[in-house]
Amino acid sequence: MDATPRLVRIRDGRVFAGVVGGIAARFGWNPTLTRIGYVLVSAFSAAFPGILVYLVLWLLIPEAPEA
Repeated sequence: MDATPRLVRIRDGRVFAGVVGGIAARFGWNPTLTRIGYVLVSAFSAAFPGILVYLVLWLLIPEAPEA
């Protein structure tokens, strides 16, 4: 069995849809710092690409199963 966690949208501790929190959980990063980084990168790229990427990831990444 693979010990690497899957990329899923988190249910617990989500702020909006759980996309960035799920990415942070997958790679073992701090969720708060990952969210701040995502917002900063989005803001410096005129925000629209960051919002569009978030929406696409929301559609593509499955939600974590209920515990």
